[in-house]
Amino acid sequence: MGQAKIYYDSDADLGVLSNKKIVFLGFGNQGSAQAQNLRDSGIPNDQILIANRVDSYAETAKAKGFHVEHDFATAAVVADVLFILIPDQVQPRVFNEQFSPKLKSNATIVVASGYNVFFNLLKFQPGQDVVMVAPRMIGSSVRSLHEKGRGFPCFVSVEQNGTGKGLDAALALSRAIGATKQGAIASSVREETVMDLFAEQALWPNIIMMFREAFNVLKDAGCSDEALCYEMWMSKEPAEIFERAADDGFVAQLKHHSTVSQFGQLSGSLKLEGGAMREHFKDILNNQACFLLKKFLNLAE
Repeated sequence: MGQAKIYYDSDADLGVLSNKKIVFLGFGNQGSAQAQNLRDSGIPNDQILIANRVDSYAETAKAKGFHVEHDFATAAVVADVLFILIPDQVQPRVFNEQFSPKLKSNATIVVASGYNVFFNLLKFQPGQDVVMVAPRMIGSSVRSLHEKGRGFPCFVSVEQNGTGKGLDAALALSRAIGATKQGAIASSVREETVMDLFAEQALWPNIIMMFREAFNVLKDAGCSDEALCYEMWMSKEPAEIFERAADDGFVAQLKHHSTVSQFGQLSGSLKLEGGAMREHFKDILNNQACFLLKKFLNLAE
């Protein structure tokens, strides 16, 4: 597979969003961050509408100066662009029942995760654009990095190009929330879903397990709970290592460690063959991940 295309600010035209009513379904972590970034990018506040049930999130949106609509059918009717930023497990019911019947036939629908589009759980009209603009970090970081004038990693794709201008809209929206400053990577809901599921059901469970078993082995060796908690968690050393690795790579970040630590990490990693773990990962990816997610989504209905 060739290199993915990366889109920057120069590839996106904010003029595409002129006079468009942009509705955010949900004002949680991502909805709050993206709506505020959008407004900071010059989209007039009157063009932005928050569709949210009566709860603390709606009150927060009002406190931040946004217009809020509690009636979803009313919000759907006026939407030229709809960001779906409520939890994945409730998206099919809320969107299909309350938004889809009322949306304009040429509306642009934006998802931030690929699950429900990949599994064909959302009902779209043929003339609508369905795009993915998916920041690769939590909402608070999407907001704080934008406020610092920096970008953040993001995936972007066009999944249904009903108007023939889906990419223009996807790139304009990516730029408006601050994603093209660092570079938005061309992707797909399939790729995003596969990587998300793999991280959530393979990578992180194994990391959690390794920390748990390391704790148990060291405790059996006579280390105190307090010392172990300080060493393994409260010191935040693992977080700092991952942050350095994100900037420099796992090998290059070793320059920040002692020579004893460098020797231990390199020699230890080279002794691990990885074949059993690779097969375990393949089994989760090919046989378990999609089944478990679909079961979760079905249970939520």
